Amino acid sequence: MEAERDLRTLLGGMRPELNPGRYVFTTVPGDAVPAGVRPVVTVAEPEGLTLVLPESEAVSAGLGHDFTAAWITLRVHSALDAVGLTAAVALALTDAGVSCNVVAGFHHDHLFVPCDRGEEALGVLEALAAESAREPGRGSR
Repeated sequence: MEAERDLRTLLGGMRPELNPGRYVFTTVPGDAVPAGVRPVVTVAEPEGLTLVLPESEAVSAGLGHDFTAAWITLRVHSALDAVGLTAAVALALTDAGVSCNVVAGFHHDHLFVPCDRGEEALGVLEALAAESAREPGRGSR
């Protein structure tokens, strides 16, 4: 399946999905993932390895964290060089007062929003998708 670049198609076909569970951001020194945890995201930074993982795994491993998130996956297969998807999603969530941390995977974009606002964020994204699917000429290549 070829990755999509057209903004209107991307927005109209987002099919946001709220993944079950609670996820946290934490960091560990060095570059090794601790035994017993299976992060959904890792980011290597000079200060250490950032992990996004289920809250229960962080607690079991004794890893501290400050931010507990809901995880939303945009099911559209977005091209990594597509222009505007992240900006449009961020603007819609900003207008709703919902903070968002975005991670681009090879096939999909993943959003981490405050855990208690996951359903609300999902609704905002579903409304954006519906609006985009109705409005001709909104996107560009």
